Amino acid sequence: MENFDLVVIGAGPGGYPAAIRAAQLGASAAVIEKEQLGGTCLNWGCIPSKAMIAAAARYSDLRRPHFPGLSATGVSLDYAALVSHKDKIVRTLQGGIKQLLTSNGVRQFAGLGSFRDPHTIAVNGEPALSARKVIIATGSTSATPGFLPVHERVVESRGFLALPTLPASLLVLGGGFIGCELACMAAALGTKVTVVEMLEDILLLLDADVRREVRTHMEKSLGIRVITGTGLGAISADGQGVSGIAGEERLSADILLSAVGRRPVTEGLELAKAGLSVTDRGYVQADDYCRTKVANIFAIGDVTGKVQLAHFATEQGVVAAENALGSRPRKHETLVPNVIFTSPEVGTVGLGEDEAKKQNRPVKTAKFRFAGLGKALATGETLGFAKWVADPETDRLVGAAVVGPHATELIAEATVAIRAEWTAREFGRTIHAHPTFSEVWMEAAHALHGEAIHAPPKRKA
Repeated sequence: MENFDLVVIGAGPGGYPAAIRAAQLGASAAVIEKEQLGGTCLNWGCIPSKAMIAAAARYSDLRRPHFPGLSATGVSLDYAALVSHKDKIVRTLQGGIKQLLTSNGVRQFAGLGSFRDPHTIAVNGEPALSARKVIIATGSTSATPGFLPVHERVVESRGFLALPTLPASLLVLGGGFIGCELACMAAALGTKVTVVEMLEDILLLLDADVRREVRTHMEKSLGIRVITGTGLGAISADGQGVSGIAGEERLSADILLSAVGRRPVTEGLELAKAGLSVTDRGYVQADDYCRTKVANIFAIGDVTGKVQLAHFATEQGVVAAENALGSRPRKHETLVPNVIFTSPEVGTVGLGEDEAKKQNRPVKTAKFRFAGLGKALATGETLGFAKWVADPETDRLVGAAVVGPHATELIAEATVAIRAEWTAREFGRTIHAHPTFSEVWMEAAHALHGEAIHAPPKRKA
């Protein structure tokens, strides 16, 4: 049995950074991974989906440049080549992680990690590692409803991204982030897409004005049919396709994509032998220091049931490693930007306008549309807006949302401003280069005071 200061179970976006940080602190570290280095994010989620989404956006732009004086002919799609390109990117990043772990002296073990006691970890059932401290970083997987038929034409996101050919038609069950991202990607590549969401709208975690912007573009520009307020029942699948009933209408397609959420991965961990249990929803409880109720065991990422985003798992992983190895204890960050690669893109951070209303918290909001920016007009990317949410008494920025071109990049500036506790006045007085998309934040900050230069004044009552 090998002895380590820290053993990490799971090598996803939380696990492998935790192991590397431990090595940086001088600890002997090991990581156990049952599938592929990088976990879901790298192999079957964030990276492969964004590679395909980027390809779809370029293909759509080539077919319909939407720019005066430009036209294109002879544009063709080789979906198998796109899949091959996506797989190559994944392999490259897998190799990069392996090299990083190896160069930092982190031992890597392939197999299923499970507890024999709080300090002993088995690999594939055989006790192999002794650990002074342990971090659980096993992540999550797609939640597949039991009422769905088991058939090759019924897939979750991982299966969809592995398809060798693009279906001519697609039914998407679930209008959350994953379902809408993949729906936009498929539609941009020419697939006939229908999204069915049981709740009253898609993307319900977003403010109403933001999701309205996305839904309108999905329906009118991408041709996606969005059905909300009803479930999909009587689902069947055979060699010809899939079908189901939404309301009183029968829908059919070549493929059904199930995108109804994710569940934590704890199977095989044998948590009870370590003195741990899971919540009613299957999560491993951890506090803001990433500590579980067992003193030497920490937990991070999706398996904890907090914010299920790769970058948050990375933050937790670094914090957990530092706390486990005796550094001055610190809490993980709680201001987490959220990015959605729909068409148009969305970025949010901090307090949303709708959430503030639910909390009966007074806020002031203002937005500025990209159509008012010189850069947006020059590039033909005028869809959407940026919005600030601020405290009316202190003028402090407490939330932001942006929907439109480069939103997933632009949200970073808003995140820094909110974390630094800037006021809208301070932000508005910060010079932004012209012409750039980032000016949208400056204009929106001025709009909070009714002073936006490039927007007409509001009519007085």
